[in-house]
Amino acid sequence: MDEKFVEKMKKLLLESKEDIMRSLISESREFEAIVEDMDPKDLADVAADDIDKKTLEALNATEVKRLKLIESALSRIKNGRYGLCMRCGKKIPKARLEAIPYALMCIDCKSSEERSSK
Repeated sequence: MDEKFVEKMKKLLLESKEDIMRSLISESREFEAIVEDMDPKDLADVAADDIDKKTLEALNATEVKRLKLIESALSRIKNGRYGLCMRCGKKIPKARLEAIPYALMCIDCKSSEERSSK
Protein backbone atom coordinates (compact mmCIF):
# COMPACT_ATOMS: atom_id res chain seq x y z
CA MET A 1 0.00 0.00 0.00
CA ASP A 2 1.50 3.34 -0.96
CA GLU A 3 2.39 5.71 1.86
CA LYS A 4 0.35 8.66 0.55
CA PHE A 5 -2.83 6.57 0.44
CA VAL A 6 -2.22 5.17 3.93
CA GLU A 7 -1.71 8.71 5.32
CA LYS A 8 -4.95 9.81 3.66
CA MET A 9 -6.80 6.89 5.25
CA LYS A 10 -5.17 7.54 8.64
CA LYS A 11 -6.38 11.15 8.55
CA LEU A 12 -9.88 10.00 7.61
CA LEU A 13 -9.90 7.38 10.38
CA LEU A 14 -8.74 9.90 12.99
CA GLU A 15 -11.46 12.35 11.90
CA SER A 16 -14.10 9.61 12.12
CA LYS A 17 -12.83 8.62 15.56
CA GLU A 18 -13.08 12.21 16.77
CA ASP A 19 -16.62 12.58 15.37
CA ILE A 20 -17.79 9.39 17.08
CA MET A 21 -16.23 10.40 20.40
CA ARG A 22 -17.91 13.83 20.23
CA SER A 23 -21.24 12.23 19.36
CA LEU A 24 -21.07 9.70 22.21
CA ILE A 25 -20.15 12.39 24.74
CA SER A 26 -22.91 14.70 23.50
CA GLU A 27 -25.59 11.98 23.57
CA SER A 28 -24.54 10.94 27.06
CA ARG A 29 -24.80 14.51 28.36
CA GLU A 30 -28.18 15.04 26.68
CA PHE A 31 -29.57 11.86 28.23
CA GLU A 32 -28.25 12.78 31.68
CA ALA A 33 -29.96 16.19 31.40
CA ILE A 34 -33.28 14.53 30.49
CA VAL A 35 -33.06 12.09 33.40
CA GLU A 36 -32.19 14.83 35.91
CA ASP A 37 -35.27 16.86 34.92
CA MET A 38 -37.60 13.84 34.95
CA ASP A 39 -40.42 13.51 37.50
CA PRO A 40 -40.03 9.95 38.86
CA LYS A 41 -43.75 9.75 39.76
CA ASP A 42 -44.87 9.99 36.16
CA LEU A 43 -44.74 6.32 35.11
CA ALA A 44 -45.63 6.99 31.48
CA ASP A 45 -42.67 9.33 31.15
CA VAL A 46 -40.43 6.88 32.98
CA ALA A 47 -41.39 4.14 30.52
CA ALA A 48 -40.84 6.46 27.55
CA ASP A 49 -37.48 7.55 28.93
CA ASP A 50 -36.53 3.90 29.45
CA ILE A 51 -37.30 3.23 25.79
CA ASP A 52 -35.29 6.31 24.81
CA LYS A 53 -32.41 5.06 26.96
CA LYS A 54 -32.50 1.63 25.29
CA THR A 55 -32.59 3.24 21.85
CA LEU A 56 -29.66 5.45 22.81
CA GLU A 57 -27.74 2.44 24.14
CA ALA A 58 -28.36 0.52 20.90
CA LEU A 59 -27.13 3.46 18.83
CA ASN A 60 -24.13 3.85 21.09
CA ALA A 61 -23.32 0.13 20.81
CA THR A 62 -23.11 0.52 17.03
CA GLU A 63 -20.89 3.58 17.39
CA VAL A 64 -18.67 1.85 19.95
CA LYS A 65 -18.26 -1.12 17.58
CA ARG A 66 -17.30 1.26 14.76
CA LEU A 67 -14.88 3.01 17.11
CA LYS A 68 -13.18 -0.32 17.89
CA LEU A 69 -12.86 -1.09 14.17
CA ILE A 70 -11.29 2.34 13.63
CA GLU A 71 -8.85 1.73 16.49
CA SER A 72 -7.95 -1.62 14.93
CA ALA A 73 -7.33 0.02 11.55
CA LEU A 74 -5.12 2.68 13.16
CA SER A 75 -3.17 -0.08 14.91
CA ARG A 76 -2.71 -1.91 11.61
CA ILE A 77 -1.42 1.32 10.04
CA LYS A 78 1.09 1.65 12.87
CA ASN A 79 2.19 -1.98 12.41
CA GLY A 80 2.41 -1.76 8.62
CA ARG A 81 -0.46 -4.24 8.13
CA TYR A 82 -3.14 -1.80 6.95
CA GLY A 83 -4.87 -2.82 3.76
CA LEU A 84 -4.15 -6.53 4.14
CA CYS A 85 -7.04 -8.94 4.60
CA MET A 86 -6.98 -10.41 8.09
CA ARG A 87 -8.28 -13.72 6.74
CA CYS A 88 -6.33 -14.46 3.56
CA GLY A 89 -3.52 -11.87 3.78
CA LYS A 90 -4.15 -10.45 0.30
CA LYS A 91 -4.35 -6.72 -0.38
CA ILE A 92 -7.75 -5.14 0.17
CA PRO A 93 -8.58 -3.02 -2.92
CA LYS A 94 -8.22 0.74 -2.44
CA ALA A 95 -11.82 1.28 -3.55
CA ARG A 96 -13.03 -0.91 -0.66
CA LEU A 97 -10.82 0.92 1.84
CA GLU A 98 -12.05 4.27 0.54
CA ALA A 99 -15.63 3.09 1.10
CA ILE A 100 -14.91 1.39 4.45
CA PRO A 101 -11.55 2.65 5.79
CA TYR A 102 -11.69 0.20 8.72
CA ALA A 103 -12.40 -2.89 6.57
CA LEU A 104 -10.77 -6.00 8.04
CA MET A 105 -11.22 -8.29 5.04
CA CYS A 106 -11.26 -8.27 1.28
CA ILE A 107 -14.65 -8.55 -0.39
CA ASP A 108 -14.27 -12.28 -1.12
CA CYS A 109 -13.45 -13.19 2.49
CA LYS A 110 -16.13 -10.89 3.90
CA SER A 111 -18.74 -12.39 1.56
CA SER A 112 -17.65 -15.90 2.52
CA GLU A 113 -17.90 -15.03 6.22
CA GLU A 114 -21.40 -13.60 5.76
CA ARG A 115 -22.57 -16.69 3.86
CA SER A 116 -21.18 -18.94 6.61
CA SER A 117 -22.99 -17.06 9.35
CA LYS A 118 -26.42 -17.51 7.72
